[in-house]
Formats: sequence, structure tokens, C-alpha cells
Amino acid sequence: MAAAKDELRLEQRHGKARVRVARVWREAHGGSHHFVEWNVSISLLSHCLSSYHRDDNSDIVATDTIKNTVYVKAKECGDRLSVEEFSILIGNHFCSFYPQVFTAFVYIIEKPWERVCIDGKPHLHGFKLGSENHTVEATVQKSGALKLSSGIAGLALLKTTQSGFERFVRDKYTILPETRERMLATEVNASWRYSYESVANIPTKGLYFSEKFMDVKKVLMDTFIGPPETGVYSPSVQRTLYLMGSAVLRRFADVSSIHLKMPNIHFLPVNLSTKENPSMVKFKDDVYLPTDEPHGTIEATVSRITSKM
Repeated sequence: MAAAKDELRLEQRHGKARVRVARVWREAHGGSHHFVEWNVSISLLSHCLSSYHRDDNSDIVATDTIKNTVYVKAKECGDRLSVEEFSILIGNHFCSFYPQVFTAFVYIIEKPWERVCIDGKPHLHGFKLGSENHTVEATVQKSGALKLSSGIAGLALLKTTQSGFERFVRDKYTILPETRERMLATEVNASWRYSYESVANIPTKGLYFSEKFMDVKKVLMDTFIGPPETGVYSPSVQRTLYLMGSAVLRRFADVSSIHLKMPNIHFLPVNLSTKENPSMVKFKDDVYLPTDEPHGTIEATVSRITSKM
């Protein structure tokens, strides 16, 4: 929110960051437990300029109250819900409960707790921590207008072949050789925007966004790696990134755009030699030096031409 006073411009918001909350749902029949862990950050735009311009805090929603609200709302969710639904619920609460609040920004990171299987059987209440996080960002306005994005952070992918890099710019600073055979590894960070523009228009099917998250994740991985028997050739990280993003848009009609950030994590071929023994250890696509510093950075957004995003 921006306001002008005494020829000075003020832009302000306030909230609570990194509110950690875990929630367990216990099924009445069957005894299975369901567990989530969320890290919630909330920022509010509100009419509380008097607290800046005068000694008047009467319109401030205390940040401690914002924290407490997260726990209360988690408690009130008697039925399981997706992290996307919870972010909208939280944002809608602040905009509707407080007259002075007109926009709520909610950002949540969901840790990847996965149910453990013992001898092929899912455990009723045992979980293990996975690798990549599920992220959500929701902007909710008092009018009900909505911007909703989901994402995945830290999805590490690697293939040991079916990758190359050729015909790039060569000049006096270039020493990188061209190749049609290299290892390709990256840590995918993706964020996709949903086309829903109103809180009232989000799908009512339970856990809809949780299922969609898993489906998008699968499309990203399948496109990167390719068929299990043959794989798929990658001529560059750029080309693979575009194919991954466009595959998501083709598959999911309610995704309007996707941003992908894919650093090129390097596995450098190891060759050891001396003047006396120039071929002491010869690289044969089998021994590599893993390194992530420095690394190439490749990122892009793929969106529908008609998208407003």
C-alpha cells in the first residue's frame, strides 16, 4: 500500500514470517494417519497509515495475532485439505475478518513427508522426509480476487547419457569442447500459475491441488528423463526446459504459465596423467568429479499466448 504525506511517499505492509505448523488427521475408520508440515509466511496490505503518521496503532493487526491465527485455522480444518486450499483459506480470513485489510499475501512451504512402506504395505502412522519441497503462493483480495501459484523446489534430476551440447558460440575465451555424450544433472525449481481468478472459482474436489502437484511433478520428470528403455536426447538444458514447460501446459488446462529454473550441475570427466605416463587414467564415460560451483544458470517462463500472467 502506498500513500503520500508531507511530500513523502510511504509503501508499507506487515505480517508474520516462518510460522511453522504441523497437522495430523486421523481417520475414524482404518486407523490411518495423515501428516503435513507447513512453514507459513503472511503479509498484509491494510489501512493502518495512522501508525506511521501518528501515534495510533488502532488499525494494526498484531503480528503475534497473525501467528496465532495460523494455528487456530489449522485446528479448525477438520477435514484434510491441500496446502493451496489452506493458503486461500488463510488469505480469505484476513481480508474478510478485518475491515482494514484489503490484500493478503500467503506463502507456504510444505515439507515432503512421505508415508513409509514396510514389506510393501503402507504404514498407518510412519513417515519419512523426502527431498523436494512443495511451495504455494496465494494473493487474496477483499473482493475475492485471487492469484494462485504452486511450485516445487529442489527436485534433483540426473541422467548419465542421452545429453550433449554442440554448435554454441566459440571465440577466444571458449575452451569447452563440443560433445554428444555427457551427463546431465540439475535441481529443478518450478512455479506454475493457475488460471483461477476468484476464490469462488477454485475446484471443490477434495485435495484437488495435492493431486495436481503430483501430476505436474511426474510430467516434469518424465519429460526430462524420457522413456525407461531409451530415454530422450537433450541437445541443451534450454531445449529440455522448454519441453518440460510446454508439456505441463499441454497436459493441464488450468495452468496458465510455468517458470522453470534449472542450474546445470556439473559432473566433470576425470583424466589423470603425468609426463611419464600420459594415459595413467583415461576417461571412458565412467569416472566424474561432481561439482556445483560454479554452475550454469538457465531459467525461463513458458506461458500461453492468451495468458495474462
